[in-house]
Amino acid sequence: MSGGQTISSSHVIEDLEKLGSVGQIPTSKLQEHAESVRKNNVNWKSYLQGQMISQEVYNFISQFDRASAETRAKLLQDNPFQFVVVFRMLMEGISRDQTLQYVLTMLDDVLQEDKGRVEIFKNYAKKKKESVWQPFFHLLDRDDKFIVYQASRIIAKIACWSKELMERKSLHSYMVWLKDQIKIPNNEYLLSAGRCLQMMLRIDTYRIMFVEVDGVSAIVSVLAGSPSFQVQYQLVFCLWCISHNSNLAASMNREGDDWGNIIPTLADVLSDAVKEKVTRIVLATFRNLVDNVKEETVRQDHALAMVQCKVLKHLELLEGRHIQDEDVIEDLKFMIEKLNESIRDLSSLDEYITEVKSGRLEWSPVHKSDRFWHENAVHLNDQNYELLKMLVRLLDTSKDPLVLSVAAHDIGEYVRYYPRGKNIVEQLGGKQLVMQYMMHTDPNVKYEALIAVQKLMVHNWEYVGKKPDGKQLAPPASSIPRRT
Repeated sequence: MSGGQTISSSHVIEDLEKLGSVGQIPTSKLQEHAESVRKNNVNWKSYLQGQMISQEVYNFISQFDRASAETRAKLLQDNPFQFVVVFRMLMEGISRDQTLQYVLTMLDDVLQEDKGRVEIFKNYAKKKKESVWQPFFHLLDRDDKFIVYQASRIIAKIACWSKELMERKSLHSYMVWLKDQIKIPNNEYLLSAGRCLQMMLRIDTYRIMFVEVDGVSAIVSVLAGSPSFQVQYQLVFCLWCISHNSNLAASMNREGDDWGNIIPTLADVLSDAVKEKVTRIVLATFRNLVDNVKEETVRQDHALAMVQCKVLKHLELLEGRHIQDEDVIEDLKFMIEKLNESIRDLSSLDEYITEVKSGRLEWSPVHKSDRFWHENAVHLNDQNYELLKMLVRLLDTSKDPLVLSVAAHDIGEYVRYYPRGKNIVEQLGGKQLVMQYMMHTDPNVKYEALIAVQKLMVHNWEYVGKKPDGKQLAPPASSIPRRT
């Protein structure tokens, strides 16, 4: 692993070695199509007669095509640069999609036979002071998607198997392209894009660039859409690769963007996983997030976020099953121990902070505890009102009625026990958001919003709804729905 990052999972190592091998791992549309392309016959003579290729190109390709592996090896050894010249001429000079598909598939197979052959392309480009990538990048704009993704596959192989890393400008372009490909809705070549990304993110320099182009957000958004188990595996594999960089791993639960959704999204993937390989790669990623981070406070934050997302409960369920995979057994034991350690000395405030940061609010005991709010309402002001801003943001962005109900309730409790916070809530836009939920279709959201608005609007909240004689005055049934 580049960058001094170590891979420990034996099964994942096996999967890494299979990357790029035709017939290995579940077959993608690209591999299925490649099988049919290999059965085609190209009439190179007609291209010569039509003056679309030169005699020199014809002599080489007609001999190289359909040759045995031994014959190909000898031709490459005798004149390696001719091999590059011929294939570049074919890629740049042939317009017919079917023939170009055949040329790219043949080239991909040649590189697969011997990874060291990528150096022939690199050495030729260096000698000619040309870009090794341009002929392939040019094909990424073609209409034929097989050509596009076969070219992408070759780019990834040259980038990963060469002794020299891809230069920054080309790397940036390719990583942006890959990020865009995995975001395309219903992309029938998604597995091929994912496979290229898996290969690239084995290398630390490439991981850093993918993070720079905001690739992680793209992965999280695709995973949140409940894709197939193979797409889940590929994309979690990519996150696992990224988590081998300790600095990047430390950022994989940060607030304010999709990075903050990594742990909740992985928790969902784990709970829904139907294939052991998906369970294995999620566990390996979780382990990196608590074992490959230098700062203890960050490790603790990651662990608590997992607890809040019900990861510990799911791990305990998994532990009770008959699992034979040694990697899974070891990671299960490790994670259960670490997550239990993280909650051993957890205060009610710590528990609340963890829940709010996770964005997955529910009616846990602290929300309904008068003692908790009496002692801790003022802590919503800490760190420049960090927790209060999170509650307001959840009101603004969440579509989950449970989250909206609890967030509205908590803002009401905050001003109930910290009346001076009313102006702050209003300045943050919280009052307006709560008021709009008074008309929400969900009766629980509507109820909590109405109660919260009452607390925001009056000074002595305890007198709300009371008659002068001190008896409780029930609000009209039409204004306050019953909680369901």
